Formats: sequence, C-alpha cells, structure tokens
Amino acid sequence: MNRILFGILVVVTTSLMGSSFAVGKIGLAYFSPLLLVGLRFTLAGLIMAAWVWKKPLPKSVRDWGKLCLIGFLQTAAVMGCIFLSLRTITAGESSILTFMNPLLVVIWGTLFLGISYRLTQWMGVLIGLVGVFITLGFHLQWETGTLFGIGSALAWSMATILVKKWGVRFNVWVMTAYQMLFGGIVLLVMGFTLETPKLIITQTAVFVVLWLAIMASIVQFATWFYLLNHRDPGRTSAFLFLAPFFGVLSGWLLLGEVVQWHVYIGGLLIFAGIFLVNWTFAPRRQVSEKAQLAE
Repeated sequence: MNRILFGILVVVTTSLMGSSFAVGKIGLAYFSPLLLVGLRFTLAGLIMAAWVWKKPLPKSVRDWGKLCLIGFLQTAAVMGCIFLSLRTITAGESSILTFMNPLLVVIWGTLFLGISYRLTQWMGVLIGLVGVFITLGFHLQWETGTLFGIGSALAWSMATILVKKWGVRFNVWVMTAYQMLFGGIVLLVMGFTLETPKLIITQTAVFVVLWLAIMASIVQFATWFYLLNHRDPGRTSAFLFLAPFFGVLSGWLLLGEVVQWHVYIGGLLIFAGIFLVNWTFAPRRQVSEKAQLAE
C-alpha cells in the first residue's frame, strides 16, 4: 500500500472514529447509552451480513468462535466499558484511558507476535499518549469508571492483535459484518438489563443511528481492519492518537464546544508521536509469518 492511500484511509477511519463521540452525544438525547450503541452495531451488522452473504463465510465452528471473540472484544467490551465508565468519570477521561490502546498493542505485539520495536518508537507512543492526555485535559481521577476505561483499552488492544493474527483467515467484509452483529446483540442485551431503556423516535434520532451504523461502524471498521491486515499493528495503531483529536474538532463543529489552548499543544504532541513511531520504525520479527498465523 502506498503512503498516500495509507494516509487517506487513516484520516477516514480516525475522523469517523473521533466524530462518533459528538454524534453519539447528540443521540443520547433520544436513546439510553447502551441501547444506542446496541442498535448502532446490530443494525450495522445486519446490513453488512445481508451484503456479504455470497462471500466466503467461516467454514468451521472454531472460525465462527474466533469471529465472535473478536466481536465481543472489539465491539461489546470496548463500547460497553466506555459507556459504563461514563457513569463515574468524564468523557474526556474515558477517552484518555481508551486510547492507551496503541501502547498496549506494542506490548502485546512484542510478547505474542515476536515483534521488536526501537526505543524511539516506544518514545513516540508515549509522546502521543501525553498528547492525548493534554488534548482532552490535564486531570484524571481514580474512580470505578477508571477501571472500565482501562478495560476498554485492554479489550481494544487484544482485539487488534487477534485481528492481525486471525484476520487473514476471513474476508475483511465478512469479519466486519459478523463481529459487529455479535457485539451489537451483546450490547442490546446489556442495554435492557444494565440500564433503564430510553427511546425517542424523531428524524434526528433516525439520522444519528444511521450515521453511526453506516459511516461510523461499517465504513470505519472495514477501513480499520483493512489497515491492520496490511500494516504492522503497532505502527497502524499509533494513528489512533488522531481519533480523540478529531473528536475535539467534531465537538467544536457539531456541538459548539470551545477548543482550549491545550488542545493545540496536545495536537502537536500527537503528530510528533506519530512521526516518531512511523519514521523511525523498523520491526524485526523473531518468528516467521507462518508461525504468527498458526492457531
């Protein structure tokens, strides 16, 4: 994949990922949180499943189990932990914790995929993490929600490694469809059991659900999985630092939220971290590609 195409796809997926926070915040006026994300991913999964039914499906129960595990981690666990964390900590603090994911991906890649990373790349990830922290505010309190926030980062990083390890076994569209469908169903169950459901049907509510399901789920996930399958997971995941930056910008554009001075400083650190990760990156694989993909 050439750098221009890679850059375009990165901007597409991270901007959709970041803007979904602002769009989702609009949706919370019409839906309870877990019900909203459950509807989002169930609808996206159903649309995708109907579209890919002629494409090669998993051929064994074991492969279906792998897809369900990816869906549980990538969709249900990540989104569930994020919204549960919002009960006791702010959205900014939850985002900071969730986007520790790239640092964790580098750790898991080192431990489980046999990939070595230079010191400068680790520095880049840490600088990017500091940039996210500054962009979203300088404070972080230790609450029950903090554990859920950490849980979302852990779930996301583990899903990233599993997609890298197992993704070649599946058609990317099939994987996107069924992991979202399974995760969405789990979230719907959570929505009816862990909270009091709220549902107000208006044109705005329908638009929010459709945007979140199609653009922020189908397009975003398919692009993200495509990138993970064609680039190193640690290197690709570093660009997730762009997502909260786009989240702040979309909040300014859609919700009229004021962009504070620290956002600009944090943004510069985010780009500096991405530069260090990608331009000094030279992984040395300690195991063969065949061994990495072994079951």
